[in-house]
Amino acid sequence: MQQNAPLKRLIYWLVAGTRGGGSRGRIIESLKEMPKNANMLADSLGMEYKNVRHHLDVLLKNGLLTTVGEGYGMTYFLSSELESNYQVFEEIWEKIGKMNKKRDWRKKY
Repeated sequence: MQQNAPLKRLIYWLVAGTRGGGSRGRIIESLKEMPKNANMLADSLGMEYKNVRHHLDVLLKNGLLTTVGEGYGMTYFLSSELESNYQVFEEIWEKIGKMNKKRDWRKKY
């Protein structure tokens, strides 16, 4: 069965094809484990709050996240589309990890 091709392209673009993709991938992984607000994400990922908010806005704008609540306590969740197609993200994220390991290996020698 063909995977959701438009979603696959979007995820690839957001986590592999643009600057900050690694941070967005880490945010998606963290939200899969448990919904969080921006401050919780910043603390758990060791990122600056302002940067987390930027990446959350990008993911929201592109329909990969949804929210509950308002203001500081706004909690972020994976969208139902991303949740039901999470394996698409995992495949892309795994490929990125392998590519990065190859790059790191090349730097050593």
